[in-house]
Amino acid sequence: MPNTYSSIRRNVRLDFAHEVFFTRDAFVPENSTLADLLKSEQPGKRTKVLVYLDEGIIDGNPNLPTLVGAYFQKHSNSLNLVCPPCFIRGGEEAKNDWGLVESIWSDLNQHGMCRHSYVIVVGGGAALDLVGFAASTAHRGVRLIRFPTTTLSQGDGGVGVKNGINFFGKKNWVGTFAVPDAVINDFSFLRTLPDSQKRAGYVEAIKVALIRDRAFFEWIEERANELSKFDQLAMEQLIRRSAALHLDHIAGSGDPFERGSARPLDFGHWIAHKLEPMSDFRVGHGDAVAIGLAADVIYCSRIGLLKEQAAERVLALLQALGFEIYHPLLHAQNQQDGSIILDGLEEFREHLGGKLTITLIQALGQGVEVHQMDDEQVLHAIDDLRSRSLAHTGT
Repeated sequence: MPNTYSSIRRNVRLDFAHEVFFTRDAFVPENSTLADLLKSEQPGKRTKVLVYLDEGIIDGNPNLPTLVGAYFQKHSNSLNLVCPPCFIRGGEEAKNDWGLVESIWSDLNQHGMCRHSYVIVVGGGAALDLVGFAASTAHRGVRLIRFPTTTLSQGDGGVGVKNGINFFGKKNWVGTFAVPDAVINDFSFLRTLPDSQKRAGYVEAIKVALIRDRAFFEWIEERANELSKFDQLAMEQLIRRSAALHLDHIAGSGDPFERGSARPLDFGHWIAHKLEPMSDFRVGHGDAVAIGLAADVIYCSRIGLLKEQAAERVLALLQALGFEIYHPLLHAQNQQDGSIILDGLEEFREHLGGKLTITLIQALGQGVEVHQMDDEQVLHAIDDLRSRSLAHTGT
């Protein structure tokens, strides 16, 4: 008798509102942006809130815990801050510590947080990843509001739907897709950032411009001098456009939770994802992506996909903004005397779910997907980066 089966199928439509707000001084009591978002739908009920602050931002914002407490006191008729703001370690190293996830779960359990409660996380991308992962897995998802505090997270990672921690020595190996209830980009946090962190977010703006919006790339070129001097208005305009393009992709790609193999927003990232752990994360994400972008545009030029003049414009822009485009670890070898960077291609394939799909560009503003890379040309591109870097520094 032949095997038979039956099935029932329904198309489930899931509508997620994904909002990004732009403001300044969000924790000044008169700024109602946050209070309006947190207000309970049930009249007379106070919304329970738990706030996490990235330790790394306190030096530049020493009054922040007091400001947060005063804000919730001002709005105590509708909001219940269940305890003083909690501090959480930031930086990529924090994402290697599973104990921090358990600590957040413990806080949520202790304070009786539920799916009608809110977790707020204020910090850089790593802190957002860490707290977001814990919140998205507690009770199958506690409501989350992100306050990205760096150019990198305000223009890219903080407005996304990914949460994750590192495991098995691999970046973001454990994680979730969860749409935050809101993202609030408070530009006042950018004032106290060190220059390196202000610069870091520029590279993700360049990335998304290269795959989606030539006019935005040219806008960045035109304002390279202002951006290199960290002009506040130019930085804010760059972040707004970068955030909008990333949000457009998430909402309009048809694959917000990355069930397919294509990862357009990971252009330049396959090298970055390998370089960061190789350096024990001493090479930050923005700097690693700048190197990854530089290598990929040279590769595109070498294989005839991209005109040499266009590749030169990208490299010149990265260097004009102060990015290094080469690191000696690019030439590191594995135990078999092969390239460790090329090993990263295999790890990236695994990250994508089994099929290698790399986003490259065929023109400024035009991304294209490829399913194989020429190892020899990749190594030549890395050699070219070293030569160019040496020439740029005059050594």
